[in-house]
Amino acid sequence: MARAPRVLLVTSRFFLLGEVMAAFGRMGVVHRYLDTGGDEMDLDHYVRMVAGAVQELRPDFALTVNHLGVDHEGVLNALLERLGVPLASWFVDNPALALGLYASPANPGTALFTWDADNIPSLRALGFEHVLHLPLAADERRFAPGVKAPADHPWRARVSFVGNSMVIKTAKRVAYSQPGPKLLRALGKLADAFGASPEQSVRAFLAGRFPNLVPEFKALRTPQRQLAFETAVIWESTRRYRARCVGQLLEFSPLVAGDEGWLSTFTGEGRAWRRIPEISYYDELPGFYPLSEINFNCTSMQMKGAVNQRVFDVPACGAFLLTDARAQLAELFEPGSEVAVFEEPGEIPGLVRHYLDHPAERERISRAGRRRVLAEHTYVKRMGQLVEAMRGLFGRS
Repeated sequence: MARAPRVLLVTSRFFLLGEVMAAFGRMGVVHRYLDTGGDEMDLDHYVRMVAGAVQELRPDFALTVNHLGVDHEGVLNALLERLGVPLASWFVDNPALALGLYASPANPGTALFTWDADNIPSLRALGFEHVLHLPLAADERRFAPGVKAPADHPWRARVSFVGNSMVIKTAKRVAYSQPGPKLLRALGKLADAFGASPEQSVRAFLAGRFPNLVPEFKALRTPQRQLAFETAVIWESTRRYRARCVGQLLEFSPLVAGDEGWLSTFTGEGRAWRRIPEISYYDELPGFYPLSEINFNCTSMQMKGAVNQRVFDVPACGAFLLTDARAQLAELFEPGSEVAVFEEPGEIPGLVRHYLDHPAERERISRAGRRRVLAEHTYVKRMGQLVEAMRGLFGRS
């Protein structure tokens, strides 16, 4: 009988690892959680801690999410390589916004898994030999059809949207990057053009479309300020797209769960639309989605072809989702049969009207979407795929 896989979970922030650990527990994967504590930890203590965990667990590989817990200087990579332990890193956010800060990110013992297949060429260009597509997933035990709520529950809505306005977040990134006047004036134009472009990287986008601004960008000097401006372009692009899409819902008096930035995005709150503050992903969202006749989704501009977490969580709840078309969506769900899809913002009012008027169709699509999630898109499925990929690449366990 084959030995159960052993995995060392390394991180500096407990992000998504609860879902991963629960999946490993159900799969019989032996695992240990190791918190590296961010930048505050003494280097010698860090090395002793990792080496001790490896000696005790004897893992087949180490796993991190978004490279959290992997130091920028390359100490962990060098240590794992010396100890003969491969590293798997599952990116569920834009890797370009993280790996740019690493002195030497690639080594032969590292495999990158990315939720966005469009990132694969750029990651290989950084020197990573092993790069694989691993989409997001749902925790089907947490996101499940819930108990009946009263008709007057404040979360009940015909149409709802859950998400950040990106107003405040973008302003903070701009402030941190301290762009010069020319770059600051160009931000809106850059955001619109980036949103319309298939390009994933802001740096490559600037070089190709706005070469006159490259010296201004380089004048930001530090990698941290440059990264902040790249993020600001993506988030401002997202802010504009999100406002345009959610604006199409206003005739239906939508419920928006999000930050105070929405109050400066749209007027008439409390009359034309309702807002509630941001709600907890783990404690509240599973109960929120089933109370909307239509859960609306529009994707961040950090992903041009991939789908976001909501595309898995809403169907997992047995709720109805209307989302924007993305190239990778059809590999995961049947558009029109398992999730409803719009191609461009102008289609939104007509589709909302149609689905509000056809509850039986909504119910049929919701049921089909949940069946697809349970069959193919759980964390147990994803972690099984990751373990098998690591076994195939490095021959462990």
